[in-house]
Amino acid sequence: MAAESRPYSETNATRARAPDQAPAPDVVIIGAGVCGLGIAWRLAQRGLAVTVLDQGALGAAASWVAGGMLAACAEAEPGEEELVRLGRHAQRLWPGFATELLEATSIDVDLRTEGTLVVAPTADERARLLHHHAFQTGLGLTLDWLTPAEVRRREPHLAAGITGAVFSPEDHQVATRSLTTALIRAAERAGVTLRPHTAVARIVVENGRATGVELSDGTRIAAGTVVLAAGAWSRGIEGVAPAARPPVRPIKGQVIVLKMDAAAPLLTHVLWAPGCYLVPRRDGHLILGATVEEKGFDTAITAGGIFALLEAAWRVLPAIEELPIVDTVVGHRPGSRDDAPILGASEVPGLVYATGHHRNGILLAPVTADAVARLVAGEGTDPAIAAFGMERFAAKAAA
Repeated sequence: MAAESRPYSETNATRARAPDQAPAPDVVIIGAGVCGLGIAWRLAQRGLAVTVLDQGALGAAASWVAGGMLAACAEAEPGEEELVRLGRHAQRLWPGFATELLEATSIDVDLRTEGTLVVAPTADERARLLHHHAFQTGLGLTLDWLTPAEVRRREPHLAAGITGAVFSPEDHQVATRSLTTALIRAAERAGVTLRPHTAVARIVVENGRATGVELSDGTRIAAGTVVLAAGAWSRGIEGVAPAARPPVRPIKGQVIVLKMDAAAPLLTHVLWAPGCYLVPRRDGHLILGATVEEKGFDTAITAGGIFALLEAAWRVLPAIEELPIVDTVVGHRPGSRDDAPILGASEVPGLVYATGHHRNGILLAPVTADAVARLVAGEGTDPAIAAFGMERFAAKAAA
């Protein structure tokens, strides 16, 4: 099923199941992005009764807008070694995760393995990129330096002045809208109750333990465990003390969608360049993003944002000037204080975090689903997420 071929302005319209007088679920998950849906699917596979609540349409927030890059290697930065390890673990999980979704739903999430190019359009950028390449290869990451001629052989439509590039053969991409659609279907088929357009006002805490949630209309839903996976909106869910509310803020990103000839695309690799990324989809869409703006939940498409993205992309791929713009969209990344996810148990018993993924929600979806489901099901904390608990912020403050 080619779910990604739907218009880019269209959001998922899956409607809620009638709540009836169903028994209290074992788990309530706040947030129906790829992480919340993935956790729900994994928990339902274990036989737990799960309800997912979202204030909007299912999968329609950051997950719907994301470029879908699985870039643990090319995006590795100094000081983020633990995050790189988590990302590499997630990359190893992705082929099996994609195959399992296909078998469960008949939806191909289009895991593409051409790799990623990080290009240097100027001599100064070449020097910076070579320095960064040395750091990344020092971590044992597979990244190859390409000469200008080698870059042009891989992508002949790139600008003639490209001075070199890093090629990351293990950084891939996935079609995010197919992914969200597949996760919705997988969760439904596993028996998850999905309730879009259902805003949670607060987490209910009784005798020091999270016992469910209260909706904006005052309705309460009891549950054995509450999973907070509300992305950029996570800190706004009330009911727990400020220290237990995850330090997550919205980071606005504007994105442009162009349309290439699918039979003769201008680009086949995911491409990173100064100021932008370009992600080619198999159906001909070319995702161009994304701005990084500290503007709260502002949803405006701005002239400055669009100009900056188009100019940055044109400098490395001039032929985009002939492509039609088919959509412009805005998403809000959930950024934590250190740009790493917040995963694991809360200081409030019964409350579990799965938020703060910033730019890595799609990449980390498989490990988030597996590790959080394992924790909620009483199977212990996956060592892969041990470094990403909420307690790290208190430890840093005390240091």
